Amino acid sequence: MENVLRPLIVLGGSVALTLVLGWVVDLVLRRADARHHETPLWGLLRRCRPPLMVVLLTALLRGAYDQTNLKLVEDHEEGIGQILSLILIAATAWLIVRVASTIVEASYARYASQQSRDAARVRRVRTQVTLIMRIVTAVVAVVAVAAMLMTFPNMQAIGKSMLASAGIIGIVAGVAAQSTLGNLFAGFQIAFGDMVRLGDTVVVDGEWGVVEEVTLTFLAVRTWDERRITMPVSYFTSKPFENWSRGGAQMTGTVFFQLDHRAPVPAMRERLREILAATSSWDGRDWSLAVTDTTPNTMEVRVVVTAKDADDIWTVRCAVREQMIDWLCTHHPYALPKVNTAEAVPPPGGQWPTRTRANGRAPRPEEIHTNNADIRDDDDAPPPGAQGAAARRATATPSHDGAQPHTGRG
Repeated sequence: MENVLRPLIVLGGSVALTLVLGWVVDLVLRRADARHHETPLWGLLRRCRPPLMVVLLTALLRGAYDQTNLKLVEDHEEGIGQILSLILIAATAWLIVRVASTIVEASYARYASQQSRDAARVRRVRTQVTLIMRIVTAVVAVVAVAAMLMTFPNMQAIGKSMLASAGIIGIVAGVAAQSTLGNLFAGFQIAFGDMVRLGDTVVVDGEWGVVEEVTLTFLAVRTWDERRITMPVSYFTSKPFENWSRGGAQMTGTVFFQLDHRAPVPAMRERLREILAATSSWDGRDWSLAVTDTTPNTMEVRVVVTAKDADDIWTVRCAVREQMIDWLCTHHPYALPKVNTAEAVPPPGGQWPTRTRANGRAPRPEEIHTNNADIRDDDDAPPPGAQGAAARRATATPSHDGAQPHTGRG
């Protein structure tokens, strides 16, 4: 009978004690959360109950499993103890990470609620908190794995031998993983150098998007068409990029129109004011409309508008472009650009000026596109090049007693 009750007491008592302690801890946290509404810490700590119960149960079993007096346990006592030790180390690491994550998340939530008006500062703290949690998780994981390996007697001897060659191994590992280490240090620089933050609007490699995820090695950017661009964090420390959220999220945008010279610019200003007044994305800071350039066929009209962020400035620009073109087509179609195919309007007097020489003679056809029209003023002058040709013919004419040139025909 004792052989049956002892295992039940050890195992059942461990489970029952774990459940009771878990319930007591949860009750205390619920009362603390109800008493302190200003901070979410106590409510978030309730998420640590599962790893806490695993730690308690494993610790109780690790200390009392050899009291069961079971044949199976006695035959595999060392192996069971090894397994329980590994589970205890892993559960402890899980509990530490969960507690640290809860504390950091509660601190960030409280900070964000107090600094809700400064979105840039909140995004900076959020980026730093995210990277700090990743660092803590990595450190705890490395320590837990090392502790688990040290529970094996053979690994202790291997560890001692590896310490002797740690310098050489470190050099080789550093050379082999220099790219990874570079990204790791770049992640620290981004986190604490405030170069780019979660939620920032950036332009990288010609792509516009929002920073969605920042880790110690890579950064993910969500584009406007829901694509994700994953880039190493070293890119942002070694190459220039546009950060539209730096120094404030407010944006200024432009809209260009190519219109006819007769376009009603004052009426367009009034229409622009009406369009912006009806557009909720416009922040009301500034707007303008001006003629910035002209060409022989059109003139360039530039509209400047403002908005609170990059998404709204895109919406405002599209609305202004669409509604202004519709208004011009409906009320001022003559203002739209066109290709002129009508005859040119003659100058006053109805006569086009004719190009004549000084003596009143119209230029010859071969003189129209040259500068030879004004070389000679007399009407009997030979055309350009005639004298040179006559001189060449005179040189080629034989002068030996009037004999004909020999042609080889006999």
